[in-house]
Amino acid sequence: MSYAVIQLLVLAGVAIFLILRLRSVLGTREGYEKPPVPKQDTAEPLSRRKHDFEVIEGGPDRDIADHVPDGSDSAKALAGMKMVEPGFGVSEFLGGARGAYEMILMAFENGDLESIRAFVGAEVYEAMDGVVQQREEAGLTVEANFIGVRELQLIDARFDRDTNLAEITVRLTGELTSVVRNAAGEVIEGDAKTIKKQRDIWTFARTMGSGDPNWQLVATGE
Repeated sequence: MSYAVIQLLVLAGVAIFLILRLRSVLGTREGYEKPPVPKQDTAEPLSRRKHDFEVIEGGPDRDIADHVPDGSDSAKALAGMKMVEPGFGVSEFLGGARGAYEMILMAFENGDLESIRAFVGAEVYEAMDGVVQQREEAGLTVEANFIGVRELQLIDARFDRDTNLAEITVRLTGELTSVVRNAAGEVIEGDAKTIKKQRDIWTFARTMGSGDPNWQLVATGE
């Protein structure tokens, strides 16, 4: 195989990875995922086997109980989401929320909202756009560098069984550096060498079982 062909294959692989990375934010998946196929157990049922121990069936879903109290309203809401969409995972969602936080926050800081339009609800997008326009009219620019997420906690979950609308609220604490410059290029706020904490409470929403895999940021707070 020639060197040129190898280069093309490598570049194609990188491109596919980047596309999947962008489309998989907010804990979503690309494409259709087949439901899990139950394993066929041809062995004799446990209830009929001759063993001197008690068989305990069921138990809490650790993917839920690791994040919210077992039996709570949030736990019941998350369980409802899984019933409608078996492929949904709470831990996977939180991992996607972590990546989405950086992507959305940095797009806002840099004034590049068009890149996140599909992941932000109309009201939140309008509020962000208003701030970006005010900065531009005042001749201000922001130079921000994201350091990482210090804290990520699921604090509430709600699920409407009639509409299949799911809402998950998380508390996030991010670390970043940020500098605001005026039209003359002078620093009027922030310090490029000082790391500051950014605390947010974000709510993501999605209709479970729908063809659209994207969760959207629909509410923000502190």
